[in-house]
Amino acid sequence: MKFIVETSARHVHVTEEDLKVLFGENATLTKKKDLSQPGQYACEERVTVVGPKKELANVSILGPCRKATQVELSATDARSIGISAPIRESGDLSGSGACKLVGPCGEIELSEGVIIAKRHIHLTPEDAASLGVKDKDEVWVKIDTPERSAILGNVVCRVSASYATAMHIDTDESNAVGSGREQYGEIVKI
Repeated sequence: MKFIVETSARHVHVTEEDLKVLFGENATLTKKKDLSQPGQYACEERVTVVGPKKELANVSILGPCRKATQVELSATDARSIGISAPIRESGDLSGSGACKLVGPCGEIELSEGVIIAKRHIHLTPEDAASLGVKDKDEVWVKIDTPERSAILGNVVCRVSASYATAMHIDTDESNAVGSGREQYGEIVKI
């Protein structure tokens, strides 16, 4: 079974409280476009991520608001702005990288919250069953491209009835395999 492989570019998830600091007391997230995962969307709102060396301007916020503010960068992004960010699953923020977020109305100092997202596959329970995997399994995925096909290991399976089946890799990984707009992968080793 093949599934779509999507490139997840740098982005930020914010709490409602942090949204108000960055964009003003009455701020709400403005949907720009829906993403592949049900209920998730890219927003019109953008922030600047500031590290010790330099900053990344115009970084998208993804909605809806979350319980913790989280910044997801590629390893190249993190190194370029001087942040030491671990490879982690979304939400695993304890001891992760620090940065400052700057919005039009305010700033937030994050003592932790910057990660390099671990590559993962969102799976419906039905698709997980047909692939013979369960939540938190790690698999190998083959991605065929015209010039840079690769097999990626340590891909976490995330299973939920609220997901749509899709694999997410960051921009470094996408560039490494020469991924195109419509890219597919398949599990080759479990």
